[in-house]
Amino acid sequence: MSLMQKYYSKIPKVDKLLQLQEVRELIEEFPRELVINYIRDELDDIRSTIRQLNAEQLTKFESNSISDNIIRIVKQRLQPKIRRCINATGIVLHTGLGRAPLSESVRKAINEIAGGFSSVEVDLDTGKRGNRHKLVEDYITKLTGAEAAAVVNNNAAATLLVLNTLASGKECIVSRGELITIGGSFRIPDIMRKSGAEMVEVGTTNQTWISDYEEAIGEETSLLLKVHTSNYKISGFVSEIELNELVQLGRKYRLPVVHDLGSGSFLDLGKFGLPKEPVVSESIRSGADVVMFSGDKLLGGPQAGIIVGNKKYVEQIRNNQLSRALRCDKITFAALEATLRLFFDENKLQTQHATLKLLTDKPSFIKQKAEKLQTLLQDILQDQGLTGIEPGQSEIGGGSLATEALPTYLVYLTTNKHSEEELSKKLRNQNPAIITRIQDQRVVFDLRTVREDEIEIIQHAVKYIIKN
Repeated sequence: MSLMQKYYSKIPKVDKLLQLQEVRELIEEFPRELVINYIRDELDDIRSTIRQLNAEQLTKFESNSISDNIIRIVKQRLQPKIRRCINATGIVLHTGLGRAPLSESVRKAINEIAGGFSSVEVDLDTGKRGNRHKLVEDYITKLTGAEAAAVVNNNAAATLLVLNTLASGKECIVSRGELITIGGSFRIPDIMRKSGAEMVEVGTTNQTWISDYEEAIGEETSLLLKVHTSNYKISGFVSEIELNELVQLGRKYRLPVVHDLGSGSFLDLGKFGLPKEPVVSESIRSGADVVMFSGDKLLGGPQAGIIVGNKKYVEQIRNNQLSRALRCDKITFAALEATLRLFFDENKLQTQHATLKLLTDKPSFIKQKAEKLQTLLQDILQDQGLTGIEPGQSEIGGGSLATEALPTYLVYLTTNKHSEEELSKKLRNQNPAIITRIQDQRVVFDLRTVREDEIEIIQHAVKYIIKN
């Protein structure tokens, strides 16, 4: 028997692995065929590894723990790909972590709808086919002052749909300083091309005047577009057209004015000690014909793109065939309705709206959480590492108030046997996954985005990592 065949013979058969208690338990929890497929994948990988080893490497090949390794890897692969995470990054609207956390009342609304049938497109008064946009239109129009509203699956979709409806095959005028990129894949020029509109750039990166727009208006012009630059700021020698100026120009030439707010807010955040962000109702009062914004940023709801404005234009947008392709499901509408309801009581809003609470938590409260976590970590570490507290800054995230920072408190952690990258990875591999940031060669927990009930979860995770 060759050396390679010797090691091939030590590879366990599928049937033998299926007799192991741990594998039987996996089959009780997950589909049998899926477990077997993953086991076969791992066995194929082991055979491939052996084929690539030379004689010296083969003698060092560990075969005693093959079964244990297969079970460990199969368990990892069977874990849900989307899992609960503890956000210890301090980024409140973290795109990679699903942006806005949903409020308790919103989660209850989802549970109520998710498990059965719902009136997503049935008018319960008449018993006839309903319009899902009407489910939330009343709330949205009351909160924004708009005549009508429509909802699609995100703000990029809203921008695409609005431009396709109102400007396909025609010209759309936009300032060169507002040709933004969001998240690396959403770019205004690209969305405009996909919509069928012909983009007409006016002005320069840092200065655009109302005369630039007026000089560009021609027979093929279909609308004037203003885009809020929510994820960056230009300072210095800058001139930007105010929305009301653009509206006056639009009225003069009978052209609709569209305002893409990106994030968008229903409230003046200054009331809560936060920097100013455009409020949707202000755009409507300024005369914008159509306004688009996100549902899962400062609104604090599910991923959605909300379109509000003049009834004539919104009805055209809703009747566009693309509207069906970009529509939201029952879960989104249930979550959005419950989120919107929160905005009708400002006294309760700050305590019940999950995102607003994270944004407005006082540093003294965050420090209390940091002190609790640091004490728990110190008890675990003893002489096996270092932990401490220091002030820091959190980010709002999600392309909202990009240059603004929020005061916070950080708990740093180092261990004697892990690099900061290794420790960060081990924390990510816990269940729930703990997402931290690395700063000054240390793992750092930003307590602004860590809930009180998550502190002990972090404690147990670190304890497990230290002992194993």
